[in-house]
Amino acid sequence: MIRPALALTLALSGAAVAQEAVDLGTGAVLRGLDKVSGDVVDLRLKNGESAALGRLTVRLGECRFPQGDPAADAFAFVAISEEGREQPVFQGWMIGSSPALNAMEYPRYDVWVLRCTTE
Repeated sequence: MIRPALALTLALSGAAVAQEAVDLGTGAVLRGLDKVSGDVVDLRLKNGESAALGRLTVRLGECRFPQGDPAADAFAFVAISEEGREQPVFQGWMIGSSPALNAMEYPRYDVWVLRCTTE
């Protein structure tokens, strides 16, 4: 008989070992929100490109999606910097289906990934 704590450990270790195969997109669509004015803008970036959002510069490293299904989810590596600041205000992976999982903490703007592009 497996104890409940051990069963939970076995279930978690099995899920943690599973990895999803991904393909590399050519770019991504990111959405920016100005929380003061309420303006929303979609940024279409190719891998390695940057775009301005107010005082911020949003740079897309790359975008990945589940293998064979670009509409399923998006995993984008994004770096966001602010004019006059040496360190980025955000740098890391954003996940389209879970934008709050690794969100940018910034008082005026929100940025999140919508989808990868493949053209």
